[in-house]
Amino acid sequence: MSFCTAVNCIDGRVQIPVIRYLQERFGVRYVDLVTEPGPGRSLSGPADPEIKRSILRRVGVSVDTHGSRLIAVVAHADCAGDPADPEEQRRQLAASADHLAGSFPSASILGLWVCERGVVHPTCSRWPAGEAGGEDDQANQ
Repeated sequence: MSFCTAVNCIDGRVQIPVIRYLQERFGVRYVDLVTEPGPGRSLSGPADPEIKRSILRRVGVSVDTHGSRLIAVVAHADCAGDPADPEEQRRQLAASADHLAGSFPSASILGLWVCERGVVHPTCSRWPAGEAGGEDDQANQ
């Protein structure tokens, strides 16, 4: 796999840790970034529908043009775009992963949460049926 996609916050503190995590953990060379303030909140709730469409359109470019089959959605501590507590952010990540899995059924979806020290923690995953990685991983939610 050469490319994957990260739907990440615009906050510069979380860009490099997420890129490195995805490169090291999944062996991708490139990480296409789709940035939005608090993307977990935008994808999981009754946010502006135009923001959701914009995120999905940009992810689609990565999937269709670069062949990305792994999409990470990211939340983080001290987020100005989504000031919810970490547990609520994790719930948002799970709902966002469901939304992305429905829109991109052939892709593997990961929810990642970045703590204040910049450490990336996987929180949930959704794998296409029959893929290595198993069925939807509900245990990590």
